[in-house]
This record gives sequence, C-alpha cells and structure tokens, in this order.
Amino acid sequence: MEFIVTVLIVIAALLLGLVVLIQNPKGGGLSSGFAGSAQIGGVKRTADFLEKATWYLGIALFVLCLASTSLSTSARPATEEEQQTEQADGGQQQGGDQQQQGQ
Repeated sequence: MEFIVTVLIVIAALLLGLVVLIQNPKGGGLSSGFAGSAQIGGVKRTADFLEKATWYLGIALFVLCLASTSLSTSARPATEEEQQTEQADGGQQQGGDQQQQGQ
C-alpha cells in the first residue's frame, strides 16, 4: 500500500511540475499560442483548466503526502534501541511490583 501511495506521489508531482511549467504568470504560456486563432473562449478555458489542474494536483499531492506519513509511521518496526528501552522499562516496572507485594 505504501508503495502505491509513493508512486501516486511521484506521478502527482511530475504532473504538477508540468502544469506549472506550461503556465506563464504574465498570461503568455500555452494560452498565448491560441490567441490568434480562437479568442472567443478557447484561451480562457485553457487558462481555467490549467489553474484548476494546479489546485487539484497540489491538494492531491498534499493529501498523498499525509497518507504516506501516516502509513509509514504505523507500519514502522521498532528499532533495537526502542526494544531495549521497552525491555528495560518493563523490567523496572515488574521489579517494583514484586517489591510492593513483598511489603
């Protein structure tokens, strides 16, 4: 599952980069190529599509990154250091319980 989310993150990032590179902040980008032939509404629709695609891909990338983080922390095995700490804490708690029972 984590691999699938990682692949989706890469795809979303590449598409977002492509959409951003197609746009031109001064209104020249892909829209300027169509200005001479179809000024009726084609250019406006292209700009709207690119803007919406940028927002949707950005939101998708954010959500996928959150999902990836939640999947990786819940599935992460404990390190040796964490296991040793848990064993040491468990031993101290058991020893304290035995001392209280002896009193």
